[in-house]
Amino acid sequence: MLLAAPTPAEAQRNGQRGEAELARTVAGRTAGRPVNCIRLSAIRSSRIISRTAIVYDTGRTLFVNRPRSGASSLDSDSVLVTRTTGSQLCRLDTVRLVDRGTRFQRGFVILDRFVPYTRPRR
Repeated sequence: MLLAAPTPAEAQRNGQRGEAELARTVAGRTAGRPVNCIRLSAIRSSRIISRTAIVYDTGRTLFVNRPRSGASSLDSDSVLVTRTTGSQLCRLDTVRLVDRGTRFQRGFVILDRFVPYTRPRR
């Protein structure tokens, strides 16, 4: 099986789509000061924004992580496989990306700081 790499123009369009999707995801929320770690027990769900970020939902707050390395591997058809040694997910932790269909590893990312986006209280 031969896989074609995206052209630079396609890669740019994919990145723009990811940025637009991320903007929609955090719309109406206020960004806070980045943190190095988030508690695993607080995470309700996670979502991949293709080629851009991972969004961790803790209820009222969304934590956005733009990986230090490997963001170009992020794809909505991937499953995040996280192996931690403690009760937190932290900057510099690695997350493997596994293809949802084939279950083969398709890459990994190295996490960076987590930016909290919170809804204003009413």
